[in-house]
Amino acid sequence: MINDELLKILVCPVCKKEVFLKNEKIICKACGRKYPVKDGIPIMLPEEAEKDEA
Repeated sequence: MINDELLKILVCPVCKKEVFLKNEKIICKACGRKYPVKDGIPIMLPEEAEKDEA
Protein backbone atom coordinates (compact mmCIF):
# COMPACT_ATOMS: atom_id res chain seq x y z
CA MET A 1 0.00 0.00 0.00
CA ILE A 2 1.20 3.50 -0.81
CA ASN A 3 1.68 5.89 2.10
CA ASP A 4 -0.80 8.82 1.94
CA GLU A 5 2.01 11.33 2.52
CA LEU A 6 3.92 9.95 -0.48
CA LEU A 7 0.81 10.04 -2.65
CA LYS A 8 0.32 13.74 -1.82
CA ILE A 9 3.71 14.69 -3.25
CA LEU A 10 3.66 12.50 -6.37
CA VAL A 11 2.83 14.06 -9.73
CA CYS A 12 2.71 12.67 -13.25
CA PRO A 13 6.25 12.81 -14.68
CA VAL A 14 4.87 13.68 -18.14
CA CYS A 15 2.39 16.51 -17.49
CA LYS A 16 3.25 17.33 -13.83
CA LYS A 17 -0.40 17.10 -12.70
CA GLU A 18 -1.97 15.49 -9.62
CA VAL A 19 -2.32 11.70 -9.38
CA PHE A 20 -4.44 9.29 -7.37
CA LEU A 21 -4.31 5.60 -6.46
CA LYS A 22 -6.84 3.12 -7.84
CA ASN A 23 -6.55 -0.66 -8.19
CA GLU A 24 -2.79 -0.72 -7.51
CA LYS A 25 -2.11 1.90 -10.19
CA ILE A 26 -1.14 5.55 -9.87
CA ILE A 27 -3.41 7.44 -12.28
CA CYS A 28 -2.91 10.98 -13.56
CA LYS A 29 -6.03 13.14 -13.25
CA ALA A 30 -5.06 15.20 -16.33
CA CYS A 31 -3.59 12.92 -19.00
CA GLY A 32 -4.92 9.56 -17.77
CA ARG A 33 -1.59 7.72 -17.74
CA LYS A 34 -1.56 4.74 -15.37
CA TYR A 35 1.67 3.88 -13.58
CA PRO A 36 2.09 0.45 -11.99
CA VAL A 37 2.77 -0.16 -8.32
CA LYS A 38 5.11 -3.13 -7.80
CA ASP A 39 5.74 -4.46 -4.28
CA GLY A 40 4.36 -1.20 -2.86
CA ILE A 41 6.67 0.97 -4.96
CA PRO A 42 5.19 3.30 -7.60
CA ILE A 43 7.01 2.96 -10.93
CA MET A 44 6.70 6.53 -12.19
CA LEU A 45 8.55 6.12 -15.49
CA PRO A 46 6.85 7.38 -18.68
CA GLU A 47 7.84 4.23 -20.57
CA GLU A 48 6.12 2.05 -17.91
CA ALA A 49 2.81 3.96 -18.12
CA GLU A 50 -0.35 2.70 -19.75
CA LYS A 51 -2.19 5.36 -21.74
CA ASP A 52 -5.88 5.17 -22.56
CA GLU A 53 -6.41 5.42 -26.29
CA ALA A 54 -9.44 7.69 -26.54
